[in-house]
Amino acid sequence: MNRPILVIMAAGMGSRFGGLKQMTPVDDEGHFIIDYSMYDAYMAGFRDVICIIKEEMRDEFEDSIGKRVRNKLNIGYAFQRLTDLPLGYSVPEGRVKPWGTSHAILAAKSLIDAPFAVINADDFYGRSAYKTIYDYLCMPHGENEHAMVGYLLKNTLSENGTVSRGVCSIDENNKLTNIVERLKIDRRGYTEDGGATFTPLDGDTLVSMNFFGFQPSLLNELEARFPPFLDEGLRVNPLKCEYLLPKTAGELIGEGRASINMLLSRDSWYGVTYTDDLPPVKRDIKAMKDAGKYPKNLWD
Repeated sequence: MNRPILVIMAAGMGSRFGGLKQMTPVDDEGHFIIDYSMYDAYMAGFRDVICIIKEEMRDEFEDSIGKRVRNKLNIGYAFQRLTDLPLGYSVPEGRVKPWGTSHAILAAKSLIDAPFAVINADDFYGRSAYKTIYDYLCMPHGENEHAMVGYLLKNTLSENGTVSRGVCSIDENNKLTNIVERLKIDRRGYTEDGGATFTPLDGDTLVSMNFFGFQPSLLNELEARFPPFLDEGLRVNPLKCEYLLPKTAGELIGEGRASINMLLSRDSWYGVTYTDDLPPVKRDIKAMKDAGKYPKNLWD
């Protein structure tokens, strides 16, 4: 078995944050959240990384991030293109939004030849999660036996607005039984009517942060399911529909085509969904560096 690969989804537009949040320093040394993700992954055992980015970001990404980590990690790039669609489909007029996280993984299909972990570029997951998923992917599993690192909802919320989370249910064997994408969650719960009402969610509810561990067989499933998604999405919401990884995972479970083992993390999640999220992220990362958890300069 080839050694596990880390796949980082970094092609998001960052619209709510107001810029390319993947390129926003979170410490005085100029590191980005993705630096900490790759550092934690390296410490866990990962050596191969695929970054999924917009094609026009390639040079900036390489100059800002790629060059400084190449002494530790093998980095490859995959490009998520709006025009990468199955034969017979075309981009609707006015569409600028990427096709979602499942489509992002498909962009890296030709580069993935081993079990792989998937993360968001703008999420700080905590080091223990990388060790947990790396160890899982190093062990033999069935070709349709995947994993997910789940977080407690209360450890993943923003104080500055709503967030999107996949709300998870598990069975007595810690296998995921259902995952429902809720697009607007805060401490009151989730809303589906623009904030007029909220359905409460317990703080210990398990949620997905798009931190999965997959066998390569998932790639064929994503490819086969993309046309049916487009048939529905282009009919209902052609400019904004998204092919989302948590929803795809939930469908596979519901159809009995895959199992997903829940690997719980009790770490706090950090992210910069909104501009006002940045100061507390910087504060807490500085505290971790002051405590010796990270060196001053990660890649020296």
